Amino acid sequence: MSEELMRQSIIDEEHLKLLSLGYMISAATAALFSLFGLMYMLMGIAMGAAMSHSHEFAAHTGQAPPAFIGWMVAGIGLVIFLMMIVLAAVKFRAGSCIKKRKSRTFCMVVAGISCLEFPYGTVLGVFTFIVLGRESVARLFNSSIAPDAAA
Repeated sequence: MSEELMRQSIIDEEHLKLLSLGYMISAATAALFSLFGLMYMLMGIAMGAAMSHSHEFAAHTGQAPPAFIGWMVAGIGLVIFLMMIVLAAVKFRAGSCIKKRKSRTFCMVVAGISCLEFPYGTVLGVFTFIVLGRESVARLFNSSIAPDAAA
């Protein structure tokens, strides 16, 4: 029986290392894609500034384009940027918590949020539920002894 527990302990440690790495990669990807929101925001600012100073367009058509459309695009870009940065920070924190074996509930909530990101996030979230749902892993998270950082 001791050999079985040792084998399960090794499997759990490896699965937790892979989950932690998966969340770090997912966080980096989310941070990278947040730059598209920033680009969208800068494009909206440029559109708003250009539309507010477009007097020659108004001379040809009789009406100036509404400048608020550019600012609305910038606002949407800002919201996308902020949401993606927050998501990246949350995933980074989840990866760190998995590595330190703490905040199991937080990690499971992040796994649920990750399930919304098809296909990679869904796979990561489902595997997180499978691994963190094991009783042996729950004991690792509940123990007061933190694993070695070097291990």
